Amino acid sequence: MLKRITLVVLLLVSCHPVFSQQEEITLISWNIKDFGKTKNSDELNRIAEIINDTDILAIQEVVAGYGGAQAVAKLTDILNRKGAKWDYVISDPTNSPKYVTERYAFIWKTHRIKIKNRGWLISELDSLIDREPFLLHFYMDGKQFTVVDYHSRPYNKDPESEIEALSKFVIDSLKTPVIIAGDFNVDEKMPVFNPLKKVGFQTAIRNQKTTLKRSCERTDYLNYPIDNIFYSNEIHKVEGGIIDFVGFCDALENARKLSDHLPVFLRFSFKN
Repeated sequence: MLKRITLVVLLLVSCHPVFSQQEEITLISWNIKDFGKTKNSDELNRIAEIINDTDILAIQEVVAGYGGAQAVAKLTDILNRKGAKWDYVISDPTNSPKYVTERYAFIWKTHRIKIKNRGWLISELDSLIDREPFLLHFYMDGKQFTVVDYHSRPYNKDPESEIEALSKFVIDSLKTPVIIAGDFNVDEKMPVFNPLKKVGFQTAIRNQKTTLKRSCERTDYLNYPIDNIFYSNEIHKVEGGIIDFVGFCDALENARKLSDHLPVFLRFSFKN
């Protein structure tokens, strides 16, 4: 009988992927509105407190002109004074129409996460996407995974055509595991995401609003479900959600000084 039980246990283990808790990674994606010289030290400290427990932070809407790169460096310095060692990369300014150009940034804990280059804007998408995405290969324990940081056009300027182009590029050109993190300006339930979903991509959150209203309606301060993290089939989601740093209506005005978007997080491991 004992031999039979042992055999059943071994069969069950062999038929299901095994995930190691020690290998879990947390990634936060955050559109930090006008991230540049308008953010003072107090606001940068508040941002650092919000994201301090993550391993990788993907930022959208870094100011392309003076102040954007400096804000990323200051935030990294604040994080470095909280106990862990962090590093960062900032993209070149996107090749965009006037007043649309931005930068992207990644910040990560160096004791867990490594890089071998400083990433690049995806030039193949330059003519198809106003703010061409920023791509960086990360490594944990020698295993590579790719994160694409993306901020789409506004909802009323056809972000769907951009998402179609990005999806095709990811499916045709990138080796998995892949994560696409960003502000899509489109709800993940929309058909434009079907090509990604058909090849196994899933989302960190569903049916979850991520932007902030200008004022509360009764107790409701959330607006649109447009920020998300898509991840390929080789990734196992442990947990996904938003970080609601607002909490209650009286805090909304002060919270909007940080951003009009909530951070989205994905805690994950790799399937064996």
